[in-house]
Amino acid sequence: MVQPHGDGEQENDEFYVRYYVGHKGKFGHEFLEFEFRPDGKLRYANNSNYKNDIMIRKEIWLTPAVIRECRRIISDSEIMKEDDNNWPEPDRVGRQELEIIGSLVDVQSSKDPEGLRIFYYLVQDLKCFVFSLISLHFKIKPI
Repeated sequence: MVQPHGDGEQENDEFYVRYYVGHKGKFGHEFLEFEFRPDGKLRYANNSNYKNDIMIRKEIWLTPAVIRECRRIISDSEIMKEDDNNWPEPDRVGRQELEIIGSLVDVQSSKDPEGLRIFYYLVQDLKCFVFSLISLHFKIKPI
């Protein structure tokens, strides 16, 4: 999920974050994926084959301020202090890169509920952040 390069605290360090959640089911390989790349590009893909939907792919360039905000969200979550060794393994329901979390119920019954809770809320924050960036970039109508 989160793979910072360097110490993760210096603004000039390379910064990379990739998130994936998906499964293979009766509609094929369905997934959501986004990555913040070191070159400042945000890449987004959403593949839902439900009712023959097509894959959505978007790429946008981000300003240094947006990258700083993403780094702040991750840093504030303290996810890098967590150990994923006791988190659930991927199964037929699907997986998330690092591991799978279906809901907060899964989190509470895991071997590391505090770590998974942090991961769960970080993912929610990052998804909201990415969806906002994509919506702003592709749906703005000039006045």
